[in-house]
Amino acid sequence: MAVSKDYLDYVTEQLSEFGEVMIKKMFGGAGLYFDGLIFGLITAKDVFCLKVDDTNRADYEEKGMTPFGATETKKGMPYWEVPVEVLEDRTELAVWAMKSLEVTINSKSKKKK
Repeated sequence: MAVSKDYLDYVTEQLSEFGEVMIKKMFGGAGLYFDGLIFGLITAKDVFCLKVDDTNRADYEEKGMTPFGATETKKGMPYWEVPVEVLEDRTELAVWAMKSLEVTINSKSKKKK
């Protein structure tokens, strides 16, 4: 199973207020990049997820969302499914995507220290 072109196009269109997003297909899904930095992914089953850490986790928890993938792993996945109501609101989605991009930027700066 692979991510569908229609879903990729839809998510990219919904992210238009965030900016130009580059899609890189991988493992049947796709990574979403902005300025060379990954901030989200779309799974092979057409599930759109954004990168999460302590700075934006509450946004997802308030909407009843959970981490993508196995939750029983020690560290867990840093990607959480985007709520449908956020995906459908381009302005709100741009805010959520920016927070996820900041997660990536912050994690890269921590690794350099």
